[in-house]
Amino acid sequence: MKKYMSVLTISAMFATLPLAHAAAEPMSTLAGTWQLTAADTLYRDGHRVHGFGDNPQGRMMVDSQGRYAIEIYRVETTNFVSGNKATGTPTELRDAMLRNSVHYGQVVLDPVHHKIVFDVERAVYPNWEGKRQVRDYTLTGDRLSYQVPASATGDGTIAISEWQRIHD
Repeated sequence: MKKYMSVLTISAMFATLPLAHAAAEPMSTLAGTWQLTAADTLYRDGHRVHGFGDNPQGRMMVDSQGRYAIEIYRVETTNFVSGNKATGTPTELRDAMLRNSVHYGQVVLDPVHHKIVFDVERAVYPNWEGKRQVRDYTLTGDRLSYQVPASATGDGTIAISEWQRIHD
């Protein structure tokens, strides 16, 4: 009986791993530092707005093992009047939370299905931690774009992030 449980345990472990290596793109494809060029929101009626303001700032860094860190910020903000984040007003705290998207973990490309998969380890928004985010992507040379599906945003919009690789 113990033998069978081991086989079942091993099978279950494989089911939870990231995409199969055969379908995954080598991480050298994404490895490097990327600068955010757009963080937009696409509405159901087709109009597109800047989801993080007119001049969003951000970086994505991916190492050769697929470990990543992403930081996206809306530049326009107001400082906390108290000068102490522990005593911020509800409005200041809400603005601070909504002005960024920050997370890190593992990333894999699935070029067969045109999916980029983020396995989030830690995030400013705690609901993402330990979750898998699957996005449609396009990668053309040093330009990467991916879209958060409407079902994940919860409001019917599609979030679009666009990146440009930075060369030394």
